[in-house]
Amino acid sequence: MRPSRVVRQRCLSRGAIDDSDRQGPSYSRDSTTMPEFCEAESHLRAARRECFLRESVFILTDRSAEHAMNGPEKTKRTLKQAYSLWDLCSLSISSVGPAFSISAAAGVMIGYSGIYSLLALLLIAAPFIVSAFIFRVLNRHFPQSGASYHWSARVLGAPASRFQGWVIILAYFTSLPPIVLPAAQYTIALLHPSWQHDVLAQFSISTFWLVFAAIPLLSGARPTARMTQVFLAVEIVFLVMFALMGVWMLPHAHFPSWSGRPPIAGILLTMIVATTILDGWEIDSYASEESAKPAQDPGRGGIIGALVALLMYGVFFPLIIGETPIAQLANSPDPMIAWASHMKLFMPHVLDKAILIPILASTAGSLWLTGYILIRALYAMGRDRLLPGWFAKLNRQDSPAVATLIVFAALWLIVILQLFVSSLASFFAIILSAAGFFLTLEFMLDSFTATVFLCKQHQRGCGETAPTHSHSHRVMAIGSAVTTLYLLAVLIAFLVLSPRVISPWSDYAAIGLLAAGILFALYPRKRRQKLHIVHFDGEDGVSSVAAADATYVR
Repeated sequence: MRPSRVVRQRCLSRGAIDDSDRQGPSYSRDSTTMPEFCEAESHLRAARRECFLRESVFILTDRSAEHAMNGPEKTKRTLKQAYSLWDLCSLSISSVGPAFSISAAAGVMIGYSGIYSLLALLLIAAPFIVSAFIFRVLNRHFPQSGASYHWSARVLGAPASRFQGWVIILAYFTSLPPIVLPAAQYTIALLHPSWQHDVLAQFSISTFWLVFAAIPLLSGARPTARMTQVFLAVEIVFLVMFALMGVWMLPHAHFPSWSGRPPIAGILLTMIVATTILDGWEIDSYASEESAKPAQDPGRGGIIGALVALLMYGVFFPLIIGETPIAQLANSPDPMIAWASHMKLFMPHVLDKAILIPILASTAGSLWLTGYILIRALYAMGRDRLLPGWFAKLNRQDSPAVATLIVFAALWLIVILQLFVSSLASFFAIILSAAGFFLTLEFMLDSFTATVFLCKQHQRGCGETAPTHSHSHRVMAIGSAVTTLYLLAVLIAFLVLSPRVISPWSDYAAIGLLAAGILFALYPRKRRQKLHIVHFDGEDGVSSVAAADATYVR
C-alpha cells in the first residue's frame, strides 16, 4: 500500500526526501543517461519507503491517515501538560490515602486473620511493588491517559482493550461509594456527633463532598494538584504526630503472639481486602499525558507513591495491633479511632478528636483522585470511540467536564439509594465487595500485557517514546510473568473462599460482571474503534495526536 499524501508531506517537511526528489529526478537526454535515471528513481523509491515505515506505526488507508494526521491536531483540544514530578508523587501518595485506607480496611483485615494480617499485607504488597515498576516500563513506551486500557490495545488488540476498559470502570467506580459515605460520617463525628444517625445530615454532607471533589477536577490539572498537596500536607503532619506518640507508647504495648495454626483462608481473604489499600499510586499513569515531561516522569511518581504508602502501613499497622486489643480492632469500623482512644491518657485533651483530621483529609483526597483515574480512563475510551464521543469533550480548563459530571452524578444517585432505600443495602454490599476482586484483576491483566510486550514485541521496536538504543528488560519480563501467575492465584482464592465469608452471592456477582465484560468486548460495533496515539516531541510538549484503527493493533 502506498503512503498517503499526508504521510508523504510530513516526510518531505522532515527532510527525508530532498528537493530534487520532491519534484522528481531531472532527466534530459543530453545530460543524464538512462542508468543514472534508473538509479535516481530507485533512490527516490527507497527514500519514500523508508519514510513510510518510519512514520506509519499502523497500517492506514489514505483516508484514515488524513484523519489521523490532520483531524485531531486541528479540531480537538488536548489535555494540558502541567504536572511536575513532585505533582505526580503527591497525586500518587494521596490517591492511596494511607490514613483513610487503614481506618476503612484494617478492621476487616484483622477480623479475617488477626495478627496474621501483617503477613497478608506483606504477601500482597510484593506483587503490587513489582507492578509499580511494570507500570514505569509501560509508561516509558506508551504514555497515554488511558493507561491500562491503552496498553492492552497496543499490545493485545482491540477486544482485549475493551475488556480491560470494562474492568477499569468496574474497579474504580465500585471503589467510589465506600469513600463518599465515610467522608460524611467522619465530618459529622468531627463537627457534630449528634447527627451520626441522621440520614438527611449524611446525605447533605455527602452531597457537599461530591460537589467539593468535582471542583478541582473541573478546574484543570494545576488546581487538582494544588488542592491535593494541601490535603496531603495536613494528613502527613497529623500522622507523623500520632506516629511519634505511638512510638512513645511502645513500652506499654502488648503484641499478640503468632502461636497457633495460621488461618490460611483468612490470610487469602485479607490479601484481597488489602488490594484496596495498596492501589491508587497508578494515578500518575493516567496523568501521563498531563505530565510536563511525559517521556520521563510518569511511572516514577507511582513507584514513590507505592513505597511511601507501604512505609506508612509498616509503621502504623504494628503500632495499632500492638497497642490496641485485637478484640476491639476485629471488624471495627474505625480501628484508628479505637487506637487513638487508647492513647488518651498520653495526649492533651484538645487532641481527643484530632485523629479524625488526617482521616478526613485522606478520605477527601481519595475521593477526587479515585474519580480522576476513572474520568481519565473514560476520556480515553470516548476519544477512541469505545464510548460516546462526549466523554472526551474538554472544557476551557482542558478538563474532561462531561465525563466528570457523569461520574459524580451517577455516584450521587447511588448515595441516594444507599441512604434512602434500605432494601438495597445487601445488594450494594455484594456489588461493592467486588471492588478488591476487580482491582486485583486489573493489575493481573496489566502484568500479562507487560509480559507479552516485553517477551514478544519489545525487540521489534514497539513503543512511541522508547529509547532508540538497543535495550531489554529481562528482569521485568520475568517479574511481570511471576506477578501475573501470583495475582491469578489470588483471584481464584477469592472465588473459592468468598461465598463462605462474604456472601453466597459474591461469586455470582463477580462472574456475572465478568460475563458482561466479555460480551462488551466481543459485541460487534458499527463504528470501528480508533486508537489515539499521543506523540511527544522529546521529553517536553505534545507533537501531535494521531488516530489509528485499533483493529490493526498488534
